[in-house]
Amino acid sequence: MSAYLLPKFFHVLGATVLIGTGAGIAFFMLLASRSGDSRLVAGTARLVVIADWVFTAPAVLLQFATGIALMEITGYGYGSPWFLAALALFLFIGACWLPVVVIQYRLRRVAHAMVAGEPAIEFHKLMRRWVLLGIPAFSAILLLLWLMVAKPLPVV
Repeated sequence: MSAYLLPKFFHVLGATVLIGTGAGIAFFMLLASRSGDSRLVAGTARLVVIADWVFTAPAVLLQFATGIALMEITGYGYGSPWFLAALALFLFIGACWLPVVVIQYRLRRVAHAMVAGEPAIEFHKLMRRWVLLGIPAFSAILLLLWLMVAKPLPVV
């Protein structure tokens, strides 16, 4: 495999994992939270935290490392509009994702308290914040994917 194809393969793999994990986490967490079953919510919240560390965090690191490698291999300029747009989206996604990780830990704690009979008021507030950060982050991931594939901006 060439010096270009190997990092490109891992870059695409990382993007696939990010999109798939993000969509899966959102789907299962939203369904669990709407179920009203505190045990299901607690179990799902626990798994969401694990999934973020097992899949999302490594995929983010892989994206960054392979993205830089591909910039070097292809000779694209770090000051090009395309790279600056990609970097801005990457940083925006991170700025949304880091608070989401903190919220997921709190959701897990509150969900386990709900199993013990605590009211779900804090859980619903946290879920609203989680969704309000997740929608723009996931939209930005899709936009970044489009930017990577279409390269509509100069990449020199």
